[in-house]
Amino acid sequence: MPLRRNRSDEKDVLDNVHDNIHIDPLAQDFIDTVEFQRLRDVKQLGLCNLVYPGATHSRLEHSLGVYNFARATVFNLDSCWPELELEQSDLTSVGLAGLLHDVGHGPFSHVFENEFLPRIGAGLLKWHHEAMSGKMVDFIVDRNYIDVDAGVLKRVKDMILCSSERGAPQGDKAFLYDIVANGRNGIDVDKFDYILRDTRACGLEPGTFKVCRLMDSMRVIDNEICFRSNVAATICELFVTRGNLFREVYTHPKVKAMELMLADALVMADGFLGISGMVDDPASFWKLDDSLLKAIETSDEPELEASRKLVWRMRRRGRELYQFCDSLKVPAEHAERFSAVTAEDILCYAKGGVLQRDDIVVSNVKIDDACGKSDLLEGVHFFKGYGSTEKLELKAEEVGRSYAGHDVPQRIVRVYVKKYEHLEAACDAFQAFQREKYNVQSQMLRTPDSKRKRKTRRVN
Repeated sequence: MPLRRNRSDEKDVLDNVHDNIHIDPLAQDFIDTVEFQRLRDVKQLGLCNLVYPGATHSRLEHSLGVYNFARATVFNLDSCWPELELEQSDLTSVGLAGLLHDVGHGPFSHVFENEFLPRIGAGLLKWHHEAMSGKMVDFIVDRNYIDVDAGVLKRVKDMILCSSERGAPQGDKAFLYDIVANGRNGIDVDKFDYILRDTRACGLEPGTFKVCRLMDSMRVIDNEICFRSNVAATICELFVTRGNLFREVYTHPKVKAMELMLADALVMADGFLGISGMVDDPASFWKLDDSLLKAIETSDEPELEASRKLVWRMRRRGRELYQFCDSLKVPAEHAERFSAVTAEDILCYAKGGVLQRDDIVVSNVKIDDACGKSDLLEGVHFFKGYGSTEKLELKAEEVGRSYAGHDVPQRIVRVYVKKYEHLEAACDAFQAFQREKYNVQSQMLRTPDSKRKRKTRRVN
């Protein structure tokens, strides 16, 4: 029997990416909780709106979008391939996994878990928002007395945690675990939504990536979602567009400067506010959101003075920000054996004793279009036509020459100084480091305010 929907029980939400999103009653029960509504105050892109003013959308909007794509995928598979015998519980599980996959996300996008928590202590190095989402799902159900089947609840949490670290899902209808968080090849509705939503908010174009084309070409073969071979280029565009978002938005040099300042401010405030002590307890964690920044900024507490002054510097911007010195794109032959550059590495080349360890901040950025795979299409299986059940494999370079080379991660090292007066000395030290370590040097280009910017070239 085809999957059914009762429109009389559904509520409609008008979304700027999906148009109407139809919310079923059980999903509405989760949405109407204070724990889920917290996501309204967690920006999807953290501090990116300080560079891209339109990037103010929240994790709540994204979660609704992933919910919509997840349900649409199940409905599409059911209508095209009735032999899959999908059930209402399958639709419910996948939809809720999409809705709740980010309910354990910390404030300020990924700064919270990638920059702040690792500096607090070794015990928080392995903290990640997917595991916290699983805890939050249980907490929401218990605290709000939501009537949901135990089997469905378990599948929802497993689907949220279905990452490459846990391997490919096993068992009956394992393909359902590919939809929200695909650890097999990285093609999932989470990416579909954030790529469309983030590019739109930042005023960028999503390339030639078309979600509807991918969703219409899905078919399940050997318990795995496969794609018709004529959409291979669209899949390559999915990963390339994601990579471009990392280059242009997520790791923008000025965005990164403010993220580094925010991480320092949170570390300074942690002793008084006890932020890190709230991350493992759902009853405390749901109280953390982006309003934390405003609370620090407007506080009169003397214990928050250092943190408050740093936030004020972020607000004043200009020369008050951590100053970007220079960046180095690590040569390809060194990328595989790359080890993170530290402030101490740069200080070894500083002259005159002007610079101290705390004057420099180094950001090591990894941009990996292939998401850790050896090819954009690794792990993706195709079929020739809808009458075929034979799985095929393709290489990105077979699809188009322009996709060759995207399998090699880019390593970018950026150096910042905390005060403008140290900019010149740090630039000189970083230039000497590049020349000695990687046999490259920088060409200095003076701007009207004499701030140094360089382009890297190979030394002959």
